[in-house]
Amino acid sequence: MIERTAVIAAAAGLHARPAAAFAYAAAAQPVLVRIARAAAPEHSVQADSLLGVMSLDAAHGEEVVLRAHGAQAAQALDELVRVLESPI
Repeated sequence: MIERTAVIAAAAGLHARPAAAFAYAAAAQPVLVRIARAAAPEHSVQADSLLGVMSLDAAHGEEVVLRAHGAQAAQALDELVRVLESPI
């Protein structure tokens, strides 16, 4: 399993538009990705689930953890970190 951390750059955190952009990007990946707040890693959700991502209630500046496994996991996580760390 591969893991990456990212800091939420969107001013609204992972709500509405930023969460939708992230979930859409996660759905386009060839591997299943899970995301959790770094402060509560036991509560992870599927990254391609808009409602799941929004349920994390991750705020601007908060650190999240992404996890995936598979042959293309590293590339998928790198792409998703870029999405999270770009202000939307």
